[in-house]
Amino acid sequence: MLLALCLSTLSIASADDADSVASSEAKSLENIRQVTFGLPRAGEGYFSPDGQTIVYQAYPVGYPFYQIYVQPLDERVPVRISPGRGRTTCAYFTPDGEKILFASAHTHPEVEAIEAQARQLAAEGGRRRYQWDFDPHMDIYVVNSDGTGMQQLTDAPGYDAEGSYSPDGKQIVFTSTRDGDPDLYIMDADGSNVRQLTDVDGYDGGPFFSPDGNWVIFRSDRDQEHMLQIYAISTDGKTEVQLTDDLNTVNWAPYFHPSGKYIVWTRADYSRGPRFANFDLYTMDVEMDEKTFRGGDVERITFHEKADVLPVFSPDGSKLMWTSSRGEDGSSQLWIGDWKRN
Repeated sequence: MLLALCLSTLSIASADDADSVASSEAKSLENIRQVTFGLPRAGEGYFSPDGQTIVYQAYPVGYPFYQIYVQPLDERVPVRISPGRGRTTCAYFTPDGEKILFASAHTHPEVEAIEAQARQLAAEGGRRRYQWDFDPHMDIYVVNSDGTGMQQLTDAPGYDAEGSYSPDGKQIVFTSTRDGDPDLYIMDADGSNVRQLTDVDGYDGGPFFSPDGNWVIFRSDRDQEHMLQIYAISTDGKTEVQLTDDLNTVNWAPYFHPSGKYIVWTRADYSRGPRFANFDLYTMDVEMDEKTFRGGDVERITFHEKADVLPVFSPDGSKLMWTSSRGEDGSSQLWIGDWKRN
């Protein structure tokens, strides 16, 4: 499955003026500001454990594929920590903040040809859409927070990416195509003891542990290709719960608030087709214990005419960061707002 998510085209004209949008968003967010600058496109950002630094993927100037950058929130100068070649994605801090996880296909044997093709498209005036490529040479790596000491954690044939840590840092949940289609797996933090968590036809991806470590939330298009819905599964794989169930909508990028009381995610109405769909952020109340997981009330958070996607909370729950094209130049960048809900 290649999920096309072109942030420059997934927006529709809005009848709301800027004041109305600001008023609607002010119920949950205040002090909304852009935090990435100087790179053609940036997104999918995550906080360090102390909330002072972010890690994210961005297009380098003059290079056609995402690389991984770290940046203190009080500065505007990003530092690349990934190898610098090939497709790179899905970075995440270890819970102690000393290392960073990411996925990279820099070892692809045809990386030069792939780069040349992308550059030719740009030279001809074309623009690559943001799409999820299941590169079979994508593997998961971990580096020190300054980019040194890179270690490879996966080496199975197929795509391995979309990894994140358990709260105690002992495990990593990730997506892999090693059995033929994208399913969820859990491995120890050193890459050992890999076990399969989901085994259903279709794409299962974007997994994150719950704050108590007992559950994993993720997105899946198992009911209809591309029409992603949100699920939760217990870490032992015995209990699975579907949290959204509307095939007229695309739902993805779920993420827990550190309180464990609710999740935030991205949703768009596709009932009139992708051309008229616009992604916004929503929250859903949840109740969970070791054996049960229930979804509750849903609330819309963002109302901008441009796409808002990939939301994450800061470790203390005081900030929400997401990827948006709401800036004046229309490029995809990271934005942060102060979160007003407990």
